[in-house]
Amino acid sequence: MSEVAAVTTELPELAEAHLGGLLDQLGLAVPYSRASGDTLYFVDDTGAEVAVDDFVGGYGSLIFGHHHPTLTRLLHDLLERQVPVHAQFSRHPYANDLAASLNRVLHREFGIAEPYRAIFANTGAEAAECALKHAEMERGQRVAALTAEIDTHLDDARAAAAAGAGLPGDAATARLGAFTGVDGLIAAVRQHNMAQLARGPVYLTLENSFHGKLAASVQLTHNPAYRLPFRTLAAPARFVPVDRPGAVAKAVEAERVTVFDLESGDGAVRLVERDLPVIAAFFAEPVQGEGGIRPLDAALAAEIRQAAEAGGFPVVVDEIQTGVGRTGTFFAGAQAGLLGDYVLLAKSIGGGLVKNAVLLVRDNRYQPEFELVHSSTFAKDALSCHIGLAVVDLLEADGGQAYRTVRERGDALRAALDGVAEANADVVAEVRGRGLMRGLEFRDQTDAPAGVVRDFARNGLFGYMVAGRLLRAHRIRVFPTASAPHTLRFQPSLAVTDEAIARLVTGLTDVCALIRANDPTLLTG
Repeated sequence: MSEVAAVTTELPELAEAHLGGLLDQLGLAVPYSRASGDTLYFVDDTGAEVAVDDFVGGYGSLIFGHHHPTLTRLLHDLLERQVPVHAQFSRHPYANDLAASLNRVLHREFGIAEPYRAIFANTGAEAAECALKHAEMERGQRVAALTAEIDTHLDDARAAAAAGAGLPGDAATARLGAFTGVDGLIAAVRQHNMAQLARGPVYLTLENSFHGKLAASVQLTHNPAYRLPFRTLAAPARFVPVDRPGAVAKAVEAERVTVFDLESGDGAVRLVERDLPVIAAFFAEPVQGEGGIRPLDAALAAEIRQAAEAGGFPVVVDEIQTGVGRTGTFFAGAQAGLLGDYVLLAKSIGGGLVKNAVLLVRDNRYQPEFELVHSSTFAKDALSCHIGLAVVDLLEADGGQAYRTVRERGDALRAALDGVAEANADVVAEVRGRGLMRGLEFRDQTDAPAGVVRDFARNGLFGYMVAGRLLRAHRIRVFPTASAPHTLRFQPSLAVTDEAIARLVTGLTDVCALIRANDPTLLTG
């Protein structure tokens, strides 16, 4: 009887191997095996389970921590009841229940009564893409209405001229070029307008912004490393400075485009200019997450709101990372004084267990036909909507006790980080944030004497190097913000303990000492 020898071939790393190699170099390539609360676990070489304090919190997705028992039990129950995950193109009452629940919270926190319609998605970047598309559909409606109105006025002008009304003089029509009679005037107006109407939309957002990495949403992400390789794929964004009063109005004026119209009356036809809707929307985060945990200034929020109302375009408030209780209110925009015409939610609305995202659109801006031209296979399913409802209920329970806990725990975290900053003022530049969304910015290390520290700083990896040290030496998991790599982010759950915060302080103090000493073991030790 013959035997066939088994040949074992080790597969190459096929799942993002380049990134895996970088994680190895930084000491961050840890395969976690279990998670609970604010703790992740891995199994070491001896087979022992090792606990790690998780201050990353799923990049802000875990307001209740890993595997919150209420949410986990609900998920088990939903699966046991075999609720449908795939029931597309049918009625989804649970989605309507979640939309209504979100409306109740929004109405309370902003003191308004107008309903917001809900469009469901899977991720924050997808919700941002939905907002981009909906805003362009809305802009298209405004352009169409303006075009129809001008067409009516041109017909009125022809009739008025036939009745003896005088035409505008050469000074008024110099930009139109030569023409003869009212028909020539109308043809020149149409030709000028056609060139202007061919322009695509422009989106406004803030410097240091981050709104996703998909083909369209990446255009709104300020970091050029993410955006520039794909700049030709979608409508451009203009980035407004966050520290210059009046910058919003200047940005709006810089995008101003006009078309011509004809007004008839009092025996004359007059050439007038009309503003063409070019700006589709203004995107803003109440706290800029990937830009370095930077809260939006109330004065800037007021400028954005005023400019949008004057220009007729919507404000899109990106609450993907800041919302769902993260800053101590359900909507961080309520603290910044910024009411969105559109609101984006994701991350923690999934309870740390499911993928879910929602675009809320103010009723008077909502385009019902959008529902027929946009869809998503996995969005609006029973699992994610029921979990989302439970998340809102947990936050709203006991008169909003969860929000008070977030503020109290956030204050404790802020005090601890402030202590580190005060004791290491030569190394730490600033502590920022709100609630349980905090950032600690180190001073620039691109000219540090230690080669390894300097090189990683110049390559934009300084924060990841620090994260590797904290993980290896202190079993603390943190990451820098994506576009401000000298800033560490801290986004634990509302159950984060004083003991975990104390361990974080110990780890940060160690890191500060190594940076001060220009010690290369910051990377290798």
